[in-house]
Amino acid sequence: MTKTNDTAFTEQEIARLRADTPGTRHRLHLNNAGAALMPTPVLSAVTDYLGREAEIGGYETKAERHEQLEGVYASIARLVGAEPDEIAISENATVAWQWAFYAQGFKHGDRILTTTAEYAANYLSYLQVARRTGAVIDVIPDGPDGLLDPDALDCMIDDSVKLIAITWVPTNGGLVNPAEAVGKIANAHSVPFLLDACQAAGQMPIDVAAIGCDMLTATGRKFLRGPRGTGFLYMRRDLVQRTEPAMIDMFGAEWAGGDRYTLRSDARRFETWESDYAARAGLGAAIDYALAVGIDRIEQRSRALAARLRTGLTAIPTATVYDVGPDPAAIVTFTLDGVEAADAVASLGALGINLSVSDATSTPIDSTKRGLGALVRASPHYYNTNEEIDLALTKVGELAQSG
Repeated sequence: MTKTNDTAFTEQEIARLRADTPGTRHRLHLNNAGAALMPTPVLSAVTDYLGREAEIGGYETKAERHEQLEGVYASIARLVGAEPDEIAISENATVAWQWAFYAQGFKHGDRILTTTAEYAANYLSYLQVARRTGAVIDVIPDGPDGLLDPDALDCMIDDSVKLIAITWVPTNGGLVNPAEAVGKIANAHSVPFLLDACQAAGQMPIDVAAIGCDMLTATGRKFLRGPRGTGFLYMRRDLVQRTEPAMIDMFGAEWAGGDRYTLRSDARRFETWESDYAARAGLGAAIDYALAVGIDRIEQRSRALAARLRTGLTAIPTATVYDVGPDPAAIVTFTLDGVEAADAVASLGALGINLSVSDATSTPIDSTKRGLGALVRASPHYYNTNEEIDLALTKVGELAQSG
């Protein structure tokens, strides 16, 4: 695909993108925050690699496709504004995040600063480290707009702060935390900054230098439209050099004789020897595809589609939208009076409309603070159309009336 710099998508371009996306012929897919529909080049990259493994063998294919596999690191680096040696590829975003987090070496009294919108898996890791080491978890207050309050964060910093770790775009709504403001504060105080960009990657531009994060993690399956079972870690080069992974094997390190070992010099010191190389090929194809479309353009269109959906939902008397923030991302959460979230998702799914349920347990701090239960989550992407949004709204409205 040839990269275009035009801001707007033409009808012809959307038609081409949808022709590249076989799933659009079968479903109205508004579950891109869960797992987006893969375009044909991504599917082809995976199946072609697997086919070659079947023909000549797994080890032989890896050797033959060395340049292709190395190129995935370069593609990820272009996506986030980093260098290939600052990238490690994982089997999912959780593993990538854990690589970064558990390598920080917490001790009693160390403080971890996080946000109310933090994802449950991350928060559970904080709790485990706090129990093991005596580290302390402190939640950064939100401002009146619902976003993390940078001024409050700045006031929380002291010598005991070991890590600032936040979710950029939470799983349960369109909130977009001010990552760049956090980065400025973290850098000013020389505090490591770990950014969970799971819902941001592929939906909005990422520049790790501009953000000022020391570590960033993301998945391939969501807005990047890659295969499941893929993720990556960015870690700033100088931090890599002084960070010991929590676990190593013969890929990330080598025996140096006796009781000595030497770690790799790059971020791949976090990786292990075995990997799903077909999935990696698909991840590289997905990133290249997104970059060719243009991340700025993807963000603009996805947010516009989500705004259309939010506006339509507010016109349904029994619908309540729970998104916060002045410029929400392409994740829309809502409930319908008298209709359980799971029942709504099942009913709409039976009509060929893919949504998902955002459980209260997925964001425990925020859900407790706001008194949230299970929410219906809709997450459009750039290959969706206004007509699809309007059809979804019609069906939601009919379900609301029946409820």
